[in-house]
Amino acid sequence: FSSPSGLTHESHRKDVEQVYLRCSEGSIEWMYPTGALIVNLRPNISPASYKHLTVCIKPFKDSAGANIYLEKTGELKLLVRDGERSPSRVYCFGYDQGGLFVEATPQQDISRKITGFQYELMSRGMAADLHTASAPCRPCSDTEVLLAVCTSDFVIRGSIQNVTNEAEEQESVIHVGVNKLYRQKSKVFQLTGESGNWRGQIKTLLECGVKPGDGDFLFTGRMHFGEARLGCAPRFKDFQRMYKEAKDKGLNPCEIGPD
Repeated sequence: FSSPSGLTHESHRKDVEQVYLRCSEGSIEWMYPTGALIVNLRPNISPASYKHLTVCIKPFKDSAGANIYLEKTGELKLLVRDGERSPSRVYCFGYDQGGLFVEATPQQDISRKITGFQYELMSRGMAADLHTASAPCRPCSDTEVLLAVCTSDFVIRGSIQNVTNEAEEQESVIHVGVNKLYRQKSKVFQLTGESGNWRGQIKTLLECGVKPGDGDFLFTGRMHFGEARLGCAPRFKDFQRMYKEAKDKGLNPCEIGPD
């Protein structure tokens, strides 16, 4: 969604414009912001399901010109301050905690300002997977791995080719060579080069200290703002063991064929 330029409302600096968005993910871009925007997220699902939703927003890297608030029954809670520079910072809140109120800040010049952010709506359970505040780098249990195989946006068998650390964004990028692709929601893993090898990148927190290692892993995870985010990633031989044990007991939540 792209809002009309604020310059067309120059004589109405206190105007408040409402926008209604039906998609579960997308972006807002507001050029030369003046006045305010009320962003109403109205996904095409039953209103009874709204209470199970989490909203996440990720400001554009160069977003400027407005503060972003969480608004409920007239009360404002500052979410993102104008000019705040936190690369890759994601802000999440429960759908029932309120809506988004984007208010332009007074500007001393007429230089080009664009306020913008990506947004995603997701189930509470999926959001918890992405933001495990208590122990984000904790190894998954056998049960968690087997469930991740069934519910993740991507499931691949592969090896770590390299790891690059992005200190400013506090993230690590895992460069993965794919040996077997079980599932992917988006085309993150693709054929590259004349050799016909499948490759892709998965992001995780820098604090997890991921390093290149020998052998194959089972990589699972979620797509988040167009990027693959790491979930459970046991060594492949360990996954084979836990899969066989669960299958022998009839406890596998889904079939994948791990060989």
